[in-house]
Amino acid sequence: MDRYAPLRRRTIALVGLMGVGKSSVGRRLASALDLPFRDADSEVEAAAGRSISDIFTDLGEEAFREGERRVIARLLDQEPHVLATGGGAFMNGQTRALIKSNAVSVWLKADLDVLARRVSRKDTRPLLAGKDPLEVLQAQADVRYPAYGEADITVETGDAAHHVTVEQVIRALGAHLEASEPSAPAPKAPTP
Repeated sequence: MDRYAPLRRRTIALVGLMGVGKSSVGRRLASALDLPFRDADSEVEAAAGRSISDIFTDLGEEAFREGERRVIARLLDQEPHVLATGGGAFMNGQTRALIKSNAVSVWLKADLDVLARRVSRKDTRPLLAGKDPLEVLQAQADVRYPAYGEADITVETGDAAHHVTVEQVIRALGAHLEASEPSAPAPKAPTP
């Protein structure tokens, strides 16, 4: 019997602050579960024909969030997959409702110091342009954590390697599935 089959019935949407590893963990999770992987930010860029930075600069965050909502709605209408959302996607009430009704949402959560160190390595994040990463992340956490708290599952990732986080997510998904469908056995995470 395929122990991961029950986890492939619905899309798994990863939410959380920038730098938490939604895309990196999402790719590995999709591979482990033999599911397609979709990155909402990449899909938004493809649909708009421009980078997220350019969308923010030329059209503003509101236009970006509306495009993001439309793209996520389209993605959630597809076969089950692992979906890495942008850090602010779950803040839009309509987007959050779409995710909650069409996917299992997983909040990847890590200490802000860890996230600040990670995001400092890239200069392509429009919300960080010329700002202190820790201050930006703290401000985002203050606003976003209540919405992220509505996710079906929360996984505290710490500073763990991505493969460890994938194992944590698989265990959490199994426990969530077991709680919602008592007759289904919880899958075990693969051993590294």
